[in-house]
Amino acid sequence: MYTGLLHTHSFLRYAVLLLLLAVVITSLRGWLNKKEYTSTDNKLSLFLFIATHTQLLLGFILYTQSSWVRFGNLALKIKEVRYWTMEHVTIMVLAIVLITVARISAKKMTSAEAKHKRIFIFNAIALILIVAGLVMSGRGIL
Repeated sequence: MYTGLLHTHSFLRYAVLLLLLAVVITSLRGWLNKKEYTSTDNKLSLFLFIATHTQLLLGFILYTQSSWVRFGNLALKIKEVRYWTMEHVTIMVLAIVLITVARISAKKMTSAEAKHKRIFIFNAIALILIVAGLVMSGRGIL
């Protein structure tokens, strides 16, 4: 079961990255070109929200089962253990919080330009965090 969840979690990161990139690009275009906030923009944001929260759920399940996650003296002394125990989960949860706040707060805004701007800024920061977190793993992005 662990291996299947790990493969699903690893595969789903590509969907998250593609959706996040699509949301960042479309929101930047919408903001700079002062376009209306369309149902397509809303659906992209929703699909990103769903994908990241699914990823979060799978990640938490894996976190409780992983042999890399250890607490105690070894957690800070061994680079790989520290990364999987503390750094990965912190960075990814922070990115998901930013994605969630962007979606929820933008839904309450009335101005299309403000929605695009909010979604762009928060999701761009989340994208940077996720890419940095993946690079820190030593396994690369792809």
